Amino acid sequence: MFDIFKSRPTDIKGIRASLLQFIKDQFQRVEGGEGSNIKGLSLYINCPDEEKHLYEGAVYIDEESRFKEEEVQRIADDYAIALPPTWTLQIEFVDQLPAEALKAPGLNAGLFISTKKKPKVFQDVTAYVRVLIGEAEKEVYTISSARGKVNIGREKRAQTADGFMRENHIAFPSNSNDESNRSVSRQHAHIEWDAENAAFYLYADEGGIPPHNKMKVRTEGGVPVKLQTTEIGHRLQEGDQIILGESALLEFRSSAVEN
Repeated sequence: MFDIFKSRPTDIKGIRASLLQFIKDQFQRVEGGEGSNIKGLSLYINCPDEEKHLYEGAVYIDEESRFKEEEVQRIADDYAIALPPTWTLQIEFVDQLPAEALKAPGLNAGLFISTKKKPKVFQDVTAYVRVLIGEAEKEVYTISSARGKVNIGREKRAQTADGFMRENHIAFPSNSNDESNRSVSRQHAHIEWDAENAAFYLYADEGGIPPHNKMKVRTEGGVPVKLQTTEIGHRLQEGDQIILGESALLEFRSSAVEN
């Protein structure tokens, strides 16, 4: 459908063609070309400011749904990739590509494809979150795959921007003398069990992503991961350390932690 570009595209049409080629290549790798399990695409663009107008033009930023319905859907139709009627496309301009997004060669962009599969049945799984820096209600929290979301934030009960009340299961009180508590947002993050992948995932909530606040993870191997979107979670592994705001620090363990 498109020629393979040997050099970096520098105009709107070239960028659009390269993005579509990249999306087509990834479509064909998912489920061997079968698209029925695709829930949606997240296209992340991290171009410099001087190129932003080119990328905006490439994805028809001012014409809602055109890139999805006229370009990406056409690729799926041409290559018999049967996307479900409810598939979605999210386009975001970000400062840094999320760790889970696949970088597009020769472009300031990355792609994440979310899929749906039949849930698998697992036994109840328990893990532990220890507070290393900051003052929470407990030093060690036990979390379970059967519990659902485990909210993390400042105060046990906090009002969200839309007026509803949120319960934080791992709560950092505002009246603490520990300065690390001050940079924890009221709705900072949550941990959720993913049955399909048999793992706990950490997600940033609205208060834990730029420009409101920050959240990052350092794996036990020393690899830093920044969470910059609420859509993509980080798979928690033994020894992962989670920084909330400026300095509040949690540690994830799959086995009991001794005090």
